[in-house]
Amino acid sequence: MVALVSQENVVTLVSRTGRELQRYRKGRRQVVGCIPYRYKIGEKNSLDVSDELEVLVISSQKGKGMLFPKGGWELDESQKEAALRETMEEAGVRGIVEGKLGKWSFKSKTYDTLYDGYMFPLLVQEELEFWPEQNLRQRRWMSISEARDVCQHWWMKEALDRLVNRLLRQKLGSEKQVLRSLNCIGDAKSDLLKV
Repeated sequence: MVALVSQENVVTLVSRTGRELQRYRKGRRQVVGCIPYRYKIGEKNSLDVSDELEVLVISSQKGKGMLFPKGGWELDESQKEAALRETMEEAGVRGIVEGKLGKWSFKSKTYDTLYDGYMFPLLVQEELEFWPEQNLRQRRWMSISEARDVCQHWWMKEALDRLVNRLLRQKLGSEKQVLRSLNCIGDAKSDLLKV
């Protein structure tokens, strides 16, 4: 018997390596990454959106601190594809890559080079048991405040703040929509009582 497996469910257990396909712009290496997040079970009624969220951080390869998954944006992929690939390789999660949080320019702590970094939110849908860098990195779910404390890069902390603010605006927008709907229903009921 032959089993067919769709390509989207196959995970290669080898990370891409090398810099021959890496994108550079004006001498700056282009890197992309994600902030993997999920909602805590049963915690969607808090007034503070950061109380409802957990984010996934990973250890750096050198083991000196925690960060969000990121890596080189290669010539054969879009920014979102690269962000999703890097997140799967380094953190072992997959999900929905959402709209870009921004672009940051920074200097590498290891190399004396400049980088442009792009970060995206990733709403996690699947946490893999096996992934390419599982023997190189530790992954850990934590609160927003914990992640802000342990993240070693200022620009990733800023991206985290942007994510929290975006999700808060979305939550407040949907709550306003519900209130408007309830007000319309209330107006209709009061109009019926006048008849």
